[in-house]
Amino acid sequence: MKTRLYLILMVLCLACDSETQVRNPFLQEVNFSFDLNLNLPLYNNLNNIGNPVYVGNDGVGTRGVFVMRTSLDSFFAFEASCPNHAPNTCSTMTMDGQEVTCACEDFTYSLFTGQLLNRPADGNRYYDLLFYNTRVSGNTVVVFN
Repeated sequence: MKTRLYLILMVLCLACDSETQVRNPFLQEVNFSFDLNLNLPLYNNLNNIGNPVYVGNDGVGTRGVFVMRTSLDSFFAFEASCPNHAPNTCSTMTMDGQEVTCACEDFTYSLFTGQLLNRPADGNRYYDLLFYNTRVSGNTVVVFN
């Protein structure tokens, strides 16, 4: 009995990690909250599945946020700055349908999954889009981190 208890305590102690997890070393964690009113013409595309919008307001993400309705009751929001290098003059991505592209190295990402679609096979670490939280309340979508 003592051996089992000791083993369980040992596993629990080893499983604890005091280091803070970094989601992406190139992008800082930015705290923000922004409401998207789906009744406004600016966000009208979000009333249909698969029609993304870019929100480039100051204080929303690092370089803005791409938001897309992915089903009747869910939305995805992703950082608009390319996740594979520090923000610079070419790192704000451009939207083309349901994909976004970084002009720095022509990386393309899916707004349905956030995944890098043309990931190089060179053995280096590449990051997918930085995900932000969303919450739906009536005709308002809140994007926050």
